[in-house]
Amino acid sequence: MSTIVVDTFLTLDGVMQAPGGQEEDPESGFTHGGWQGQFFDDETGEFVGKGIAKTEGLLLGRKTYDIFAGFWPHVPDDHPDAQIARKFDAIPKYVASRTLKSVEWQNSMLLGDDVPGAVVKLKEQPGGEIHVIGSGDLAQTLIRHGLVDEYRLIIYPLVLGTGKRLFADGVVPTGLELVESHATPGGAVICVYRPGGKLTYSSMADR
Repeated sequence: MSTIVVDTFLTLDGVMQAPGGQEEDPESGFTHGGWQGQFFDDETGEFVGKGIAKTEGLLLGRKTYDIFAGFWPHVPDDHPDAQIARKFDAIPKYVASRTLKSVEWQNSMLLGDDVPGAVVKLKEQPGGEIHVIGSGDLAQTLIRHGLVDEYRLIIYPLVLGTGKRLFADGVVPTGLELVESHATPGGAVICVYRPGGKLTYSSMADR
């Protein structure tokens, strides 16, 4: 069985949009792109690197795929991130898109119209971790269908008040199990969660 891992940088108010640069995703007039950089530190980089080392496939929405395909295949061998680039070149890339008819980056394939059904089949295959990076709309589809096995969230000490959120309105109420957490010198909190089942409700007056 393969597992689906959602890797996301988040603000404290849950925004995941455009952490890496001003032009990364200005959709809906978002003007805060690049909010992550001031807090990124070596410990965060080490955590991200360990996740990439475990990655045996990428599951991407169209926008993230376009960003990745426009950058990673063109990284030269003497670039500091060349090892990541060659890793991403080599592993399968599964792309969810309503508009793309073909994908050119090597080892890439479209999932087709039934994305949840295609991901169910991916999970049934032998293998390791398939990582969702960015790809907010796709992540929300996977969350709604109960297809996420683990969340690896890096939560930064800032609020933006606007932007795309990982857990958007309409998400299915679900409990999560915290399996790892620690703070970084830059002020981020790294949290690893796994689905914990349906919520139960009670009154604090009963305690």
